[in-house]
Amino acid sequence: MSVVGLDVGSQSCYIAVARAGGIETIANEFSDRCTPSVISFGSKNRTIGVAAKNQQITHANNTVSNFKRFHGRAFNDPFIQKEKENLSYDLVPMKNGGVGIKVMYMDEEHLFSVEQITAMLLTKLKETAENNLKKPVTDCVISVPSFFTDAERRSVLDAAQIVGLNCLRLMNDMTAVALNYGIYKQDLPSLDEKPRIVVFVDMGHSAFQVSACAFNKGKLKVLGTAFDPFLGGKNFDAKLVEHFCAEFKTKYKLDAKSKIRALLRLYQECEKLKKLMSSNSTDLPLNIECFMNDKDVSGKMNRAQFEELCADLLQKIEVPLYLLMEQTQLKVEDVSAVEIVGGTTRIPAVKEKIAKFFGKDVSTTLNADEAVARGCALQCAILSPAFKVREFSVTDAVPFPISLVWSHDSEDAEGIHEVFSRNHAAPFSKVLTFLRSGPFELEAFYSDPQGVPYPEAKIGRFIVQNVSAQKDGEKSRVKVKVRVNTHGIFTISTASMVEKVPAEENEVSSLEADMDCQNQRPPENPDAEKNIQQDNNEAGTQPQVQTDGHQTSQSPPSPELTSEENKIPDADKANEKKVDQPPEAKKPKIKVVNVELPIEANLVWQLGKDLLNMYIETEDHQKFLRLLTETENWLYEEGEDQAKQAYVDKLEELMKIGTPIKVRFQEAEERPKIFEELGQRLQHYAKIAADFRNNDEKYNHIDESEMKKVEKSVNEVMEWMNNVMNAQAKKSLDQDPVVRAQEIRAKIKELNNTCEPVVTQPKPKIESPKLERTPNGPSTDKKEEDLDGKNNFSAEPPHQNGECYPNEKSSINMDLD
Repeated sequence: MSVVGLDVGSQSCYIAVARAGGIETIANEFSDRCTPSVISFGSKNRTIGVAAKNQQITHANNTVSNFKRFHGRAFNDPFIQKEKENLSYDLVPMKNGGVGIKVMYMDEEHLFSVEQITAMLLTKLKETAENNLKKPVTDCVISVPSFFTDAERRSVLDAAQIVGLNCLRLMNDMTAVALNYGIYKQDLPSLDEKPRIVVFVDMGHSAFQVSACAFNKGKLKVLGTAFDPFLGGKNFDAKLVEHFCAEFKTKYKLDAKSKIRALLRLYQECEKLKKLMSSNSTDLPLNIECFMNDKDVSGKMNRAQFEELCADLLQKIEVPLYLLMEQTQLKVEDVSAVEIVGGTTRIPAVKEKIAKFFGKDVSTTLNADEAVARGCALQCAILSPAFKVREFSVTDAVPFPISLVWSHDSEDAEGIHEVFSRNHAAPFSKVLTFLRSGPFELEAFYSDPQGVPYPEAKIGRFIVQNVSAQKDGEKSRVKVKVRVNTHGIFTISTASMVEKVPAEENEVSSLEADMDCQNQRPPENPDAEKNIQQDNNEAGTQPQVQTDGHQTSQSPPSPELTSEENKIPDADKANEKKVDQPPEAKKPKIKVVNVELPIEANLVWQLGKDLLNMYIETEDHQKFLRLLTETENWLYEEGEDQAKQAYVDKLEELMKIGTPIKVRFQEAEERPKIFEELGQRLQHYAKIAADFRNNDEKYNHIDESEMKKVEKSVNEVMEWMNNVMNAQAKKSLDQDPVVRAQEIRAKIKELNNTCEPVVTQPKPKIESPKLERTPNGPSTDKKEEDLDGKNNFSAEPPHQNGECYPNEKSSINMDLD
C-alpha cells in the first residue's frame, strides 16, 4: 500500500513518499524534485512538467500553466476575467458555465475543463511516484490553500477521481507545514502544560498564508489562519516585467506586450533576476538575445531598486499578520517561534517585514519548498494502516464562518443560525433539531461574504425529504447532522425523524428497566445537563446546538431550533396520590424510533456524475493513446536497431494496457446478447412450469418432484442474473465487468442441463390390442374405447386381389352401435 503526499502548486509540484526509513521527497525523470505545473499539447502527444515548460515559449498558445485558481469558478467570475488578460492560451465558457481551456491537440481543437487539466498533472505525479516506488499508487493526501472554498475543494477532489486517485484528505497547506514541524519535535510541552505557540508563514508563487498553531506532545491544534490570496511571487515578477517593459519601450522602441513570446521570455528572465537579487545586493544584468525584431536587449537592477519598486507589495505583508493576531487574541510575546516556508520568503525584504512584525528572527528549519509535500505524506501515513506512525492528532480550523437559513412552517420570516464560527475546530459535527410536519429546505452560506475570496456566498441547498407529522397531529422532531469533514467541506451528512410508536408487550418491561437505569444514573456534568434542559419554547430563547459530546450556544436565536431534551421527571409529583379520585386509565407504553430521511443536495459547484464519468473515460483514452504514440516514435527512431528483448518489453507494456481495454470492449459487445439469450431460456422454462401448474395435458406426465427441480433452477438463475445485471449497471465502461460472457454461457448450460431433460421427456406409449382376421371380417372380441367414443382396430388391409402385403398394417376407426 503506497503512502504519497502531493503538493500541487500554481507554479510547481512536489511529491513526498513514506518509506521504512521515513519521509522522502522524490525526483522526476529529470532527477529534479520540482515538477513544473505546466502541460503542453502537441500534434502527436502531450507533455507535462519539465518537458512542457521547455515548450512554453515555442508553443505558447497550447501550453497551459497557472490554472490552479480556476477550480470551482464560473467563466464570468471577475477573477477569471482579470486573469484571462495575462494568459497565453484561450479561456472559453463550458456548457455548465465553468472555465474551459481551448487548445489544439492531435491537430484538432479540444476544450478541456480545469478538472481535466489538473487530472493530467496528477497523472504525471502519479506516474512519477509509481516509477519510484515500483508499485501502484492509489491513496494520497493532496494539499490545497487554506482559503479554498467548498466549491474549489470539490473541484480538486473531482480531478483526483478522474485519474483514479483516492484522496484520503485535502489538507490545508499551513496545517501540512505544522504537522511536518511538530511530529519530529521531542521537546514539546506535555498535555497538562501550556502549549507552545508557533506561527507559520508561507508566501508561494500566487498567495500569502499565515497560521498560528498550538503544540503539545502528540497534539497539534490550528488556532487561526489569515491570508492574502492575491499576494505572491508572481506579483514581484510582474513588478520587474512592468519596469523592463517601460525601459525597453523607451530605450529600444520595442513593445514587449505586443508579442506573447517576447513577454513570456521577459517573465522567465525577470524570475531568474529576482532569485539572484535574493543572494546579491550589487547591480545584476538582464540580457536577452533576439528579443524582438532580431534585436538584443539588456538592463540592470539591484536589490535596493527592487525593494523600492515593490514597496506597496511589502506593505501588504503586515495585513494578514495583524488579522491573525486579532482573531486568535494572541500577543507577539506569546509566540515562541516564527517558521517561514515558500519560495518568495527567500526575498530579504519579505523576511525583514515578518521579523520586524514579531520582533524576533524568523526560523528556517523547514525546507521552504518541500515542507507541504512532506506534511501531506505524514498525514497519509497516519491515515494508512500500512505504516506505524507516532500518535499525533491534528485539529484544523474552519477558515470562514458558515450559517444555515430556513423558512418557518407558518410564517414568512426566515430562521438563521451560524453553525460554525471562524476558526472553529475541524473536522467537526453538530446535531440540530427542527420541529416540522413536512419536508423542508436548508441553505448553507458563508456568513461573511466580504472575507471570502470567492464571488458566491452560497454553499448549497439541502432538502430534507419524507418528513411527516406524528399520528396525533403534532410536529415531528427532525435531527439534522451538519459537518465540516476531513476535506474541509461543509455537508449535511444525515437527517432522521423521531417517531413515537406503541411498544409491544414484551418490550415494555425492558423499556421500563432502561428508564430506571437512566434516572438513577447521576449526570457526569451538571452544567451540561442544565444546558440540555433549557426551555426553547419562547420566541426570544437562545437556541442550543448539540455537538459531538458538547453543547455550545449559538446566535441569533430561533424559536424553531431546539436542543436535545433529556428532562428528568419530578419524582415528588410522580409519587403524589389523590385518594378522592378514581385511578386513571393505564396509558399505553410508547417507544421512540429514529427514521432515517433522504437528503437532496444541490451544491453551488459540482460535476455531474455523467460528466465526471466521461472525463474519466477520456483520461484513460488519452493515456493509452499517448503510450502508443511514444512507442511508435521510438520504433522509427532509436528503436530501429535494438535487441529482441527491447521489442518484447515494449509490446508487453502496450499489451498491459491494451489487452484489458480489448477484453472490456468485447465483453461490452457480447454481454447484452448473451444476457438476452439467458433471459429467453428462463422465460421458456418458467412458462413450462406455469403450464404444468395449470394442469396442461402436454406436461401432466411429468413427475411433480422433477418439475420442482426446474422451478428451483429457474428461480436461482433468475436471481443471479438480476443481481449481476444491477451490479454491472453501476459500472462504467472503463471498469472491469462484474460478470463475463463466459460465466453467462456457463449459467445457460447449467440451466439447460437441469431443465431440458425434464421438460422434453416423452409421454409413455399406450399399446393397442391386435385383432385376428376372420373370413367374415375383423373380430370385435377385443376393443378399446378412445376418448372420442371410437374403437381403434389394428388390421391388415386387403390387397387388390384380396391378399395382404407382408408386414403392412393400418388403423381403422369404427363407430360402435
